[in-house]
Amino acid sequence: MTRKLFVKTYGCQMNVYDSARMADVLAPLGYAPSDTPEGADMVVINTCHIREKAAEKVYSELGRLRLEKEARAARGGRMTIAVAGCVAQAEGEEVLARAPWVDIVVGPQAYHRLPELVARAARAGGGVLDTDFPVESKFDALPGESAPPGPAAFLTVQEGCDKFCAFCVVPYTRGAEFSRPAAAIEAEARRLVLRGAVELVLLGQNVTAWHGNDGTATGLGGLLRRLATIPGLARLRYTTSHPRDMDDDLIAAHGNLPQLMPYLHLPVQSGSDRILAAMNRGHRAADYLAVIGRLRRARPDIALASDFIVGFPGESDADFRATLALVREIGYAQAYSFKYSARPGTPAASLVQQVPEDEKEARLAALQDAIARGQAAFNGGSVGRTVEVLFEHDGRHAGQLVGRTPHNQSVYVDAPASLVGRIAYVRLVGANARSLAGALAGTPAMHLQGVAG
Repeated sequence: MTRKLFVKTYGCQMNVYDSARMADVLAPLGYAPSDTPEGADMVVINTCHIREKAAEKVYSELGRLRLEKEARAARGGRMTIAVAGCVAQAEGEEVLARAPWVDIVVGPQAYHRLPELVARAARAGGGVLDTDFPVESKFDALPGESAPPGPAAFLTVQEGCDKFCAFCVVPYTRGAEFSRPAAAIEAEARRLVLRGAVELVLLGQNVTAWHGNDGTATGLGGLLRRLATIPGLARLRYTTSHPRDMDDDLIAAHGNLPQLMPYLHLPVQSGSDRILAAMNRGHRAADYLAVIGRLRRARPDIALASDFIVGFPGESDADFRATLALVREIGYAQAYSFKYSARPGTPAASLVQQVPEDEKEARLAALQDAIARGQAAFNGGSVGRTVEVLFEHDGRHAGQLVGRTPHNQSVYVDAPASLVGRIAYVRLVGANARSLAGALAGTPAMHLQGVAG
């Protein structure tokens, strides 16, 4: 008997990957994906705890689900509600106390035990909690993927973080750094490619800290080279990185590995050495710029992205000006910026020199303006070029497809649906702040062998 499963995902790409794997875990119990919570037999809220008010958004969503669950019960049915992810890990029993209609609370390291938790919740009538960090790797217990991955697929290779940045909850919600074995990663990559993936995005809270433990690939650069031998795999990317872990071999891979796309998301958070020290980032602005210089020498056309936090406790006007100066010096193709928000349990939450909210707002606006100018300049400079675009899905208009350039830019092109999952040459004819317009200029046959679609 088929049951309906609805999964709502908050947060990063790793949560997107985890949500897909939770669906895989539940598939043997008869759960098939549903696009809406209405009528679902089970709803999983996969949560993120990074940004301000993340937990409150979850409780608001749970309030809406309570009404749906009660309506389902009035019709003689049952809806199982599970809260997964980092809010589940951080708040645990608090979730069950504030939302007693929740049946299961499961942390990001234990979701492979969902079938057991579903059975326990059915026997106990709900209120099941599992936020342990199990000794066994969850990846060893996960089944094969059940849903087609799409042309670009995520693949988690590393979890957790040992950096302990003062503002970050990841070491507390995801645990210590853990690297999956290279052989297991390659096996999953091969399955994804056989099922239609043309591009793989390697994921980790600190993916550049990945290290092999089987003697065949000692660092991320070696892993990328190993995966690049898979027939039909045309593109590789990875995220998210830390400047301290960009070693010589990985930087060299950017210069000599054709499958590794010329785009790197490398968070810096601030341009001020004083604030970087307070954040416990372990590097200075000059160290970060040196890494960028080495990357550009290896791959001159590399596009760079980053993360920034404004209004970190104690940040002065001079500190913020240093951040603006760094943004202008590097010229990011894309960047994400946020106001600092205290996360419970992190060292920065107890700092007394909090920046006033109105000052945070003003600094964020100024920073986002500088970032937008850089992104517009990068996109504008692409117009007139002919590039390879991997088409991923339909566009908003009939006969339109959306794809991505090697530099991770979104491109809208009038093209036949048969090109989804394929790479074609596209001439870039227009640009706006966040995307490009293109026209088909040919299909490179070299990429079509072994590629579905």
